[in-house]
Order: sequence, then structure tokens, then C-alpha cells
Amino acid sequence: MSPTATARPTPVSATGVTTPTRAPVVTGLGVLAPTGIGTEEHWASVLAGRSAIDRITLFDPTPYPVRLAGQVPGFVAKERVPSRLIQQTDRWTHLGLAAAEAAIADAGVTPAELPEYEMAVVTASSSGGTEFGQHEMENLYQHAPDWVGAYQSIAWFYAATTGQISIRHGMRGPCGVLCCEQAGGLDAIGQARRLIRTGAKLVMTGGTDASLCPYGLTAQLTTGQLSTVQDPARAYLPFDADASGYLPGEGGALLVVEDADAAEARGAGQGYGRVLGYAAAFDPPPDSDRGPVLARTVRTALADAELAPADVDVVFADALGVPEADRAEAEALAEVFGPRGVPVTAPKTLTGRLYGGGAALDAATALLALRDQIIPHTAGPAAAAPGYEIDLVLGEPRRAELRTALVVARGHGGFNAALVLGHAPQDAPGHNEK
Repeated sequence: MSPTATARPTPVSATGVTTPTRAPVVTGLGVLAPTGIGTEEHWASVLAGRSAIDRITLFDPTPYPVRLAGQVPGFVAKERVPSRLIQQTDRWTHLGLAAAEAAIADAGVTPAELPEYEMAVVTASSSGGTEFGQHEMENLYQHAPDWVGAYQSIAWFYAATTGQISIRHGMRGPCGVLCCEQAGGLDAIGQARRLIRTGAKLVMTGGTDASLCPYGLTAQLTTGQLSTVQDPARAYLPFDADASGYLPGEGGALLVVEDADAAEARGAGQGYGRVLGYAAAFDPPPDSDRGPVLARTVRTALADAELAPADVDVVFADALGVPEADRAEAEALAEVFGPRGVPVTAPKTLTGRLYGGGAALDAATALLALRDQIIPHTAGPAAAAPGYEIDLVLGEPRRAELRTALVVARGHGGFNAALVLGHAPQDAPGHNEK
């Protein structure tokens, strides 16, 4: 700095807390997905293209037109969740508690050693405790009101997982839940970054979901977007000429996101990657003369990260599997990046769409891709349908130099979100360090 230059003042947030000048880092991942329990088991399945789509076994799906889904294999709540909490909470929260434990262990952090009001929890939820609520409604209709347990009042609630994680780990900073269907996982990570900018040092974020029960499946069927194809290999084919809808799934991922300086001070290293940019928007009503806003959402996220489209090395697509929605997404990506301008992938064909847990799992998978410098392929589709000008990665994973990944998600009802993640080493030119 020259003798006459003046130092730039340190940014201060609206709350009066000094705003971090470095992008938050993801130091821990906890994955419970149809592709496996544990981050590395999931990642191995993704790279091998091992599909977890199969006939639903959590209940008898015979009476329903959709009989296939992605289920978390071998998950036994009593092996991973305290018994008293099993009775008080839904399977979706059981998965969330187990994922949080795994993320904390992966981050190498001991919450009890950190200031409790500097740790927060923000999760995504699509439908809350569906299975728990179904059983309590059965008690009501088949018996009497006094058969309904007191825990119904909290177990179904969208914020139940956030609350239980907060209580269990003493994370008493600003906590919340985002209810934006499939887009919620990205919105939760975006909120985690906001909290770190206003003083939080560690945020547990992401999401899980578990709506594979008769009540939950019946509700999902009302969208008309689920695939009724009975062949697991052909039921969920986003961007393919034979796309016929999507399949549901359960599970998701939780991430430990930390202030970069705080993580470094406790010896956490550079983590899996950095949260560089985020944006959200909302599509207009179907009868509007305005079009979808996904392209604008992506551009806003890139501007937030201070990146150009050419800086993005891979896109993890929303990939609804509904032809009109696939075309709209392909057009948005081609508009921003140019025709076939960036590799596009959708590993969710192996799991189904996990709603509140889906985008969080995509973010975790994108961080693993950045770590290992490889783009997982999209299993299932044979080729992008005619007119879809996207470079869809098919057949096998693709080795590439990856510094930046974009994850996009859309939720039923118009939600749109985009998240920009950066490679852990902080030497990439143009990357935002705010």
C-alpha cells in the first residue's frame, strides 16, 4: 500500500457485526441417501452409476400408480438416534439427526467447545413429518381423539429437525427452516452464508426428507409429475426423449458451513470447498405472459460470486424429468452459458428427487466432484432430446479441471435457486472472497 493510500474499512453488517471478508467453507458432510449411508459410500455409488431406484418396501405400493422410489438402504433409527427421540419424531428427523452427527464428525468439530450462540441450524423441509402425521390421523379416525399422542404437535412440524439438532448439539444461535420444496436445500445453504456474515461461526445446514408412506405418496401424486413407468431403468429419464416424470426418494445431506477464519483457527483446513454465490427467485403464475426466471436466477448467483459464465466448470441440474420443465431448464442453461457451453449432470437419477433433501445432496455431490476433479455422469438417459442444447455428461464420469460448480434447483409452485461452489484451494482467479 502506498503512503498516501487509505485502508478500506472492514465491512459491517446491519447487526453491527464485522462481516467476514472470506467466503464460508464447508468443512463437514453428512450423507444419508438411497445411494448409501455415508459420504464415501454415496460418492462411490454415484461414480459407478449404481441406481438405488427400486420397488417401494416401506409400505405396500401395489394400490398406487407409482411403485418405485429411492429408499435409504439399511437405515435403522435405533442404531443412530436416541430411543426417546425415535418415539417423539418422524423418520425425516431421524435421518436428519443421523446426518448431523456424521457431518459434525466429518468436520472434526466438538460443538461443546464452541460458543453456543455462534452456532446455528438452518434446514430445508418439504412436507415435514408425513409418516408420523399419518399414523396419528389413523389413531384419530379409527379410534378417538385421546389416541392421538402429544408429540403430533411437534413431530410433523417443518422445523422439528432444526429444533432437535439445535437441542442435541447446543447450537443456540439463529435457527430456522426453509420450506421451498426441491429448492429448499440451496436456500438453506444461502441462509447459512447470511448468518455467517452476521456473526455466526458455524452453521449446520442442508436438508433431509422422508415422505414415502401412503399419505405422502398420495399427496405427491396430485402434482401429476411423477413417473408411473414400472421399469426402474426407464422410469426417471430427465432431458431424454422418453422422459415421463420423476420418481420420489428419501434422505438428503447436512453440511457444516463455517466462517473461514474460525475454521482455520481451529485447524479445520480448507474443507471441501467454499460457498461463493447464491440467488433465489420465483416463477410467475402459469397464466402469466412472463417466462420462467431460472436464467435470471443463475446470472444473479454468478454476479453474487463475482464470476462470469465462462468461470463455471460444471452444472448440477434440477432435472425434473417432465418434458416441458426439462426444455425450460435446457433453454435457460443454453441462454446463460451458450449452446453446450458447460458440462451438465444430474446424479439424482440414481436416487429420485428427495424434495427438501435433494438440492442439499446435489451440493454435497458437487463438493465431492470439486474435491476429486471429476464430473459424475447422468445414469439412465441415452442422449439429450433433440433441441436440448446442453452438454449432458452420459455413460461414464468425465475427468476435468474443476474450480467452480453451479447447482440449480426448482421447487413445485415456482421456487428457483442457484448456488455457486468453489474448489477448496483459494488460488482461483476471479473467485469472490467476500
